Parts: sequence; C-alpha cells; structure tokens
Amino acid sequence: MSYLTLLECAKCKERYSADIPRNLCHCGGPLLARYDLETIKNNVSKSVFKNRQKGLWRFKELLPVSNEENIINLGEGDTPLLKASSLGEELGMDNLYIKDEGLNPTGTFKSRGAAVGVSKAKELGVKTIAMPTAGNAGGAWAAYSARAGIELIVAMPEDAPDLAKKESFIYGAKTYLVKGLISDAGKIIAGGVARHGWFDAATLKEPYRIEGKKTMGIEIAEYFNWEFPDAILYPTGGGVGIIGIWKAFQELKELGWIGEKVPKLIAVQSEGCNPIVKAFNEGSETSEFCANAQTIAGGIRVPKALGDFLVLEAVRESKGTAVEVKDSEIIDSLKLLARTEGMLVCPEGATLVAALTKLLSNGFIKQDEKVVLLNTGTGLKYPSLVDIDLPLLEVNTEI
Repeated sequence: MSYLTLLECAKCKERYSADIPRNLCHCGGPLLARYDLETIKNNVSKSVFKNRQKGLWRFKELLPVSNEENIINLGEGDTPLLKASSLGEELGMDNLYIKDEGLNPTGTFKSRGAAVGVSKAKELGVKTIAMPTAGNAGGAWAAYSARAGIELIVAMPEDAPDLAKKESFIYGAKTYLVKGLISDAGKIIAGGVARHGWFDAATLKEPYRIEGKKTMGIEIAEYFNWEFPDAILYPTGGGVGIIGIWKAFQELKELGWIGEKVPKLIAVQSEGCNPIVKAFNEGSETSEFCANAQTIAGGIRVPKALGDFLVLEAVRESKGTAVEVKDSEIIDSLKLLARTEGMLVCPEGATLVAALTKLLSNGFIKQDEKVVLLNTGTGLKYPSLVDIDLPLLEVNTEI
C-alpha cells in the first residue's frame, strides 16, 4: 500500500488532493508528493527492504502507487554501486564509488522516473501523456507507456542522440523533432496539451517522476548501512535527480532511519550550459535562461530548469557546490573512466570525473573523503563520441 496523503507546492506550500491528475500549482510551482511518514515510522522497519525482490518497488511504502496492479515494472532500480579503485588510485583516493544507472532497463536513470510516473498515470486513468525531452526521457517514457497501454507524444531537439529518437519511435510513441532546444520542444508540447487535453509530463510538471528518482538516494543510504558518503556528484540539467535524492534524505531523516549527517550534493554542468553554476556562484535563488546553450552532454543542455530553486536549495543546504567543465574535459574523462574501470559511461556521467579532479585540486573535496559519482546512463547510447582509427589487416597477417 501507499502512504501518499497529498501534493504540496514547493513554492507557496498550497496543498492539493492526490486523487486526480495534476500538474503545477496555481502559482506555477511544482508539486511534491507528501506521505504519512509518522504511520510509516510506526509500521515499517527499514530492514524489510533487503528481503524483498530487487528493484525500486521494494520501497513501495515511500512511493505513490496505491494498487500494486498498476505498477509498470521492467526491472528498474537497484543499480550497482561500485568501488572505483583504479580511478581512485589515479586521483589519490581510497574511497571513490560509482553508482551506475546505465544498467537500468532503458540504459539510463530515466527508467526510474518513467516507471513511477507512468504507473501513477495509469492508476489515475490518464490515457495520453505528452512530454518534451532531450532524448533519454522520451525513450524511457515510451517504453513504460507501451507496457502500460498509454499513448505518448514526444518532442525532442533534432540533434538529440539517434538512439533516443529510435527508442521513442520503436516503442510506439508519436515522436516529433524540433528545430531548437528542449525549451523550444517544451513550448510546442505545452501548446498541444492546451489544445488536446493531454497530460503534460514535462520535467517537474507532474509530481511523480521525482519519486522514482529519489530511490537513488534511498539505495545509496542503504548501501552504506544507512549512513552516507561525504559527497555525491550529480550531472545537472533539469535537476530532478538531485532534488529527488535530497527529498529522500529529508524523508529518511524524518523517519529516524538516518542521522543528521548528509552528503555534500555537487551539481555538475557544462561550460556551454551552466545556469545552475552561475546562479550558485552569484548567490541567486533561481537561475537565468542560458541563451545559445551548447554541450556534447545533451542530457544537461537545459537552459532553464523549472525546479532550479530546489536544486540550488539542495546544494546549499547540504553544504555542496556547483561546478562546470569543458566539453574537451568530458571526452578526456570518458576515456579515463573506460581505461581505468572498464566502464563506458554517458557524457553526462563523464562530467563528474572532470569535476572531481577540479574539486580535489581546489581542496573542496579531500582525498580521504568517501565520494560517490552518480553516472546517469550508459555510454553505449553515444557511439559518435568515440573516434577510432583501427588498423585493417590482410588475411594471414601476423600481429
């Protein structure tokens, strides 16, 4: 059963019933799912999770789906948290870890948000979902919508990764390419929602994607025996993951399952699209639109995030920071991680290695600290980022 009680605006704190499909608050703020944590505390022990079938749905009491028949499950969650000993040795660190979200069903952490978002949409009777995407979210929501029997309309930038376009198409979503950025795709989707009455599942315009993402935070806490590393680095575009992880920490603390210590949350962006970094450095509560946003890490090419104020709040309250890296550093880090750990990560995940190097250099992270890099997807979706020139041998050539 779910202990979901209501939806609360992250800005004005207005409360809404969770019994019907909802998007934003009347003030334009995103809505957050709230639970009866006191009853959970009295009835559920954190030890029960280890004995359940693997996957994010083992945390069902902290998720919004009431009837388990509505759960759409492709095996998402419980991704490995691996000790990166070889990379750590190169960086002079003994306690470096990588949580690899590339092993989710659709190859990225987007599977988590899609699983919970689509499951709740099914429970609420939604027939058609529409969303803009940088690529991977479209593929994930298309897969889960197909399994749920829900129609999906997707709009993504024309330069989105080819595999993301093909994923959305093959799963049966009505897929459109847009001459512009994800923000432009968002405007087109918003127009279609207004005309046709589709349910808008754009980032933070529905309350439940974040609930799937927060399970990353619960898994990290559980892995470290309900304690935490000193820092978590996270590639930040729309920022739902970092918001979700912070939400998980607050809920776990209220349940009494963790102590006061939380990790420093570090938002990582590209120099070509850095609105969160700029706002953090300027001490602003919200970010400004980043014009002409460009980076090879398309998943974090988000010029203006709806939940930017929540990202900045999480980073500051956790005593974290925000860091930007160059595209050239992303490629170098991609190669370094592949060579040292045998992991081909997405370009967004590679930003974290470059950022960690900078944070070690300026002393924000100490070499003896326990650090988690949260890789958000598999690099197998980005073959164009790997340039190769291989020797071609004649038959019977000796090597």
